[in-house]
Amino acid sequence: MRYCGALRIDHVLGLLRLWWIPKGKNASEGAYLYYPVKDMLAILALESHRHQCSVIGEDLGTVPDEIGALLSEAGVHSYKVFFFETSEEDGGFISPAHYTEQAMATLSTHDMPTIRGFWHCDDLKLGQELGLYPDEAQLQQLFDDRLKAKQGILDSVRWHGMLPDGIGSDARYVPMDGHLCRALQLHVAAGQSALLSLQLEDWLDMEKPVNIPGTVDEYPNWRRKLSVNLDTLFSREELNQLARDLSRVRLQASRSGV
Repeated sequence: MRYCGALRIDHVLGLLRLWWIPKGKNASEGAYLYYPVKDMLAILALESHRHQCSVIGEDLGTVPDEIGALLSEAGVHSYKVFFFETSEEDGGFISPAHYTEQAMATLSTHDMPTIRGFWHCDDLKLGQELGLYPDEAQLQQLFDDRLKAKQGILDSVRWHGMLPDGIGSDARYVPMDGHLCRALQLHVAAGQSALLSLQLEDWLDMEKPVNIPGTVDEYPNWRRKLSVNLDTLFSREELNQLARDLSRVRLQASRSGV
């Protein structure tokens, strides 16, 4: 916190509990070990105040009921990943306008494919090459689920008026391009969350992920670099225009939420 204005805590649920597995035993033989979560959150809040540093907690996955309220009361920002924010009723994508204000919203994360990779299923194809999906039926189901997700995304963004004219309505025939990528980013930026996180990989239309969870030697995790340096990136007028448009949408969203 001494050197930054915001700190993201990976797997913030670990402040409450972790599944410990004895050495040499199977995962099913483990048990939850609980921590003094209220004391830890109190220290976190104190240091956050002392250093004027915001805290974002990655609260994805299986979230125990008792941790949600504790994190909120302590001022920890939640983590809203657009691709994961779906309705339990119909599976449709929740509008970012309905995200909680005390949160950081994002399209994707370092553990997920880039926007282009997601849309073109490059992560599934790469996983197949690496042998991560030995069951063909499972892989086919993942492809089917991805197409359903893409269709839901198109429908949601179009309904909210963020999809440019000329982009088709059938996800089977709509490729990821600069116009669609820009529309998705503006859609999330227009939400109510106090913080917004975007990945430069998506600004550069990159395909390969920086990390593939579950791999060690199969993929060069954390070694893939950006395709251009920062000076070159911010010399591109289309990206500077995107930054200005994102700032404008964020300002409009903040004013509408007042």
